[in-house]
Amino acid sequence: MDRALPTLLIVALVVAAAALMLVGWRARRRRQSGVEAPLAVAAELGPATLDVEGWYVATTPAGEPLERIAVHGLGFRARATVSVHPQAIVLDRRGSDAVYLPASDLRTAGRATWAIDRVVEREGLVVIGWMLGSTPVDTYLRLPDRNDAERLLAAVTDLLPGSAPAPDPAEEVAS
Repeated sequence: MDRALPTLLIVALVVAAAALMLVGWRARRRRQSGVEAPLAVAAELGPATLDVEGWYVATTPAGEPLERIAVHGLGFRARATVSVHPQAIVLDRRGSDAVYLPASDLRTAGRATWAIDRVVEREGLVVIGWMLGSTPVDTYLRLPDRNDAERLLAAVTDLLPGSAPAPDPAEEVAS
């Protein structure tokens, strides 16, 4: 009997904390209900120029790495394959629908050290800035292989609107 009351209090606190987290998550989703859903993957997608494996960490409003987008399945971390195609990027997240980022919607590409609930070594995250409908967002990816991260960053940078494609070394030798 001496332990029953403290045990019940702890259980009540845990249940109350879980209930408050659920209420907070639902309120966040309600506030973000105006955020448009990502586009479906295009059927006429060209062959991938790069495929890398890693983790999808989060999508946040642009410039707000501590404010997670919770709607349309973007709120949960997952293993992911990132495919770069001539006209788009595809984030194929395990357990969720793939996210299609057309090249015309890309804004920026860079590195970060932290985002909501994830801190890594200096510049250990790849950040892709893009437009989700009319909302500018940043998507954070964690690639364990640093070479994969560099290759992905270079490939995304080449897709950014206004960037010139990288010259083909075979063409340079021929001229």
